[in-house]
Amino acid sequence: MIPCERVVTFAKIIFMSKSFSDLGINEQLQQSLADLQISVPTDIQEKTIPVVLHQQEDVVALAKTGTGKTAAFGLPLLQLIDVDNTATQAVILAPTRELGQQIYANLVSFSTHMPSISIATVCGGIPIKPQIERLKSTTHIVVATPGRLADLINRKAIDIKNISYFILDEADEMVSALKEGLDSIIKEIPKSRRTLLFTATMPGTIKQLVQNYMSKHVVYIEADMSTIGHQGIDHQYVVVEPIEKLDVLLHFLNSKEGERGIIFCRTKAAVNKLAKNLAINKFSSGAIHGSLSQGIRDRIMGQFREGFIDILVATDLAARGIDVKEIAYVVNYHLPDTYDAYVHRSGRTARAGAKGLSLTILQKEEVKDIADFKAALGIVFDEFKKADAKSIEENNGLLWAKKIFKTKPNRSISEEFRKKVRTVFHHLTKEELIEKVLANYLAQTSTGNPKTKGSKQRRK
Repeated sequence: MIPCERVVTFAKIIFMSKSFSDLGINEQLQQSLADLQISVPTDIQEKTIPVVLHQQEDVVALAKTGTGKTAAFGLPLLQLIDVDNTATQAVILAPTRELGQQIYANLVSFSTHMPSISIATVCGGIPIKPQIERLKSTTHIVVATPGRLADLINRKAIDIKNISYFILDEADEMVSALKEGLDSIIKEIPKSRRTLLFTATMPGTIKQLVQNYMSKHVVYIEADMSTIGHQGIDHQYVVVEPIEKLDVLLHFLNSKEGERGIIFCRTKAAVNKLAKNLAINKFSSGAIHGSLSQGIRDRIMGQFREGFIDILVATDLAARGIDVKEIAYVVNYHLPDTYDAYVHRSGRTARAGAKGLSLTILQKEEVKDIADFKAALGIVFDEFKKADAKSIEENNGLLWAKKIFKTKPNRSISEEFRKKVRTVFHHLTKEELIEKVLANYLAQTSTGNPKTKGSKQRRK
């Protein structure tokens, strides 16, 4: 994976390490980990922490999402910071603000018992002036997105010419989507710095970055890619006709009521359309994509993290940085364009040792692509049993009933009209009224009703 002309050292695996103290983590950080109820290092942490702490080479670490990469670089980095030096010593770059904020929050929680360390986050989407003011104070570690950091450099609001550590997290996404800002930043940092690169995949752009910007002496670390990245994830697919795609999804979501999940769409327009359909059917949901304002994205993300909404509809890049342990399932409403994208999508579930489901909804002509994903990623896809027509029909009836239940009374209706309607239903019991309303609904939604067919077409 690393160009052959480079000197590559493979990290020694400490098979017997069972605690962070064995890896060289100091007592203050161990106390913070204990507070967070973290006691056993993950595979990538076991392999990376001793190398970062005790060696001097650059590091390329390949590990899937959900394997503890932030602690793998964050813990040794915090320990290596010289608190007597007030200059900025480390820059951590993340492709999105959401991921940057997540990294920042993790570092703050890790350093609870190291109050002398100062950490700042400078990401796009919010006013820059408060960030400029913040950087006038001592800042040992800066967590940033490339665009905002490049802007701060141009304004001479930050000095990174003497940093010792340069960390790229989710680097595969960064170099493909944000390469221009990344290049301008790398020109500003010293050649003598130590670079730590963390990635879930190893595309050609990453190999080129290693070749161009990292030292000739690189330690290459790989987590157990055969199991860790997909451990606990049940990969399934379901084949649908275009007209039934939404109905099959709604049936699946209704079966997962009370659980949290993410639905991925390929485009912003598709996110908006699907989110509207979920709202119409009274699902507890929200949507995020790059065209929404940062304020809206933050609000939706906050609601999702806090459990106020159960379903998040998102594009790939917008969903980076979502680190919610209780995500039970991921749905690929559209098959991702790349194998890397599938890795990042499915990695949102089964985090922190939990189990999860990654369901891909396919049309017939896409079924052949599953074999390619299986071969490229080394994972097994099982076919999800699609709900039959009767189940779909009954599910749509339940959604209809829930919509009625959640409909707010119309206070503008005249009392005289209310009385006339009440008179019509006056002699019916509650059970009789439900039976008649349900019968009316089924008559209106009969497959023989051309109006209903048209409405189903329009729902797509």
